[in-house]
Amino acid sequence: MGSPPRSRRSRRWRLVSLFGATALAVTAGGALACPAGAAGTNVDFATHCIPPAVAGLPPIDGTTTASVSVDDATPEVGDTVTVTYTVVTPAANNPTALALPADIMTPTGKVTLGGAQSGDVTVTGPKKNDPVPGYGTFPSFSMTGTFTVTSPGQITLSPGDYNIHTSYILELDTPCTVTNPPAPVSQTVTATSTTPVNNRAISLSSASGNPGDSVTVSGRNFTPGAAVTLAGRSGSSQTADTATATASSDGSFSAPITVNDKTTTGIVAYEGSAWSDTAGAGPAAYVVNDTTPVPDGSQKLTTTVKAGTLSMSQAGDSVALSSVDFGQGGASTGTLQTVTVKDFRGGPAGWSLTGKVTDFTGPGAKIDAGKLSWTPSCATKAGSPSTCAAGSAGAVGGSGATLASTPDATAAGGEFTVGAGLSLDVPAFTPPGSYSGVLTLTLS
Repeated sequence: MGSPPRSRRSRRWRLVSLFGATALAVTAGGALACPAGAAGTNVDFATHCIPPAVAGLPPIDGTTTASVSVDDATPEVGDTVTVTYTVVTPAANNPTALALPADIMTPTGKVTLGGAQSGDVTVTGPKKNDPVPGYGTFPSFSMTGTFTVTSPGQITLSPGDYNIHTSYILELDTPCTVTNPPAPVSQTVTATSTTPVNNRAISLSSASGNPGDSVTVSGRNFTPGAAVTLAGRSGSSQTADTATATASSDGSFSAPITVNDKTTTGIVAYEGSAWSDTAGAGPAAYVVNDTTPVPDGSQKLTTTVKAGTLSMSQAGDSVALSSVDFGQGGASTGTLQTVTVKDFRGGPAGWSLTGKVTDFTGPGAKIDAGKLSWTPSCATKAGSPSTCAAGSAGAVGGSGATLASTPDATAAGGEFTVGAGLSLDVPAFTPPGSYSGVLTLTLS
């Protein structure tokens, strides 16, 4: 027999190079064992997969069977939960007679959170799969990721979109999306909090008044039936202006307080015998007008200084840490992008800048969030009323740590420059590759 016609040879090469690289891209490698913890329920959901255009294949609409498991089904607020998304049965089989080789697919995806906490958890899997025979069923695959619990209550987890990156002749992606999101719930986590969350808040009927004027304080989320003290504040001290209120059955109240002290710069409301930021709310800014009489032959001149906001900006959103050698590991170091905090509120309240980090994920492994430490620094711009204090050096972790802060004071505000040296302690035999985590900064 002679050689096949050129057109047949070209077509076969196209099938080998494109199907071998893309048809398989609707699934990935051998199933991975789930971590010890709570296994999820297998759920079915309609899936729409789009092979790369170069494959010449139409979209694949099918049913995916998947489950979501966690390493801790009863975490506390602040804990980091490891999530494993397992695609038990992908939406499609190998559509060609060509056998596909092992270890060419890298899956990524997301798990959708609902209930007490919302958002998506990014998950990744290793580049590992068994060979797939022609027209054979694609094997299952697993992807892992983590999220930090931020709210108490029941948190639902549903499998979400996934994508398969193939590295076989060509580097290609095949995204598979949930046709009618969200997919059914596969796992439920019940989160608790050992430290009660203080959701108390107050508002004032007026932001200013003359000495002796009454201002109405409205509160919410206080303990139902609790006795509440209303008080003026002058920086970190309480003034003689006080009043009382009783929280209703839904935790709200509305009551007046008469303000006489000209040094009052804010008003607070609290439960118990003394002010506490864990059982109170405020301070809400309040200005006592100067009503001193104008002497004969004089003119009283007034102006208004408008209060601004508390804000922060950063010089960039990515940091490249130094590399380390496989087998040696050690400190992977870098510098946090400079953060500028501007406190132009004009009230007595200070601020706190905190940070927390996710685990660093990479090619089939992760580096625990607790391995990242920082050495904070903070500089105060000349003329600022407040003085910035850097947080303590140490681990950042998933629970978080303080980067910088200023205290409550009679005169507060200013502009501040915050930074930190970063160091990630990489274990000696971490698999080679690129690892990344997300450091989230919160200003309050």
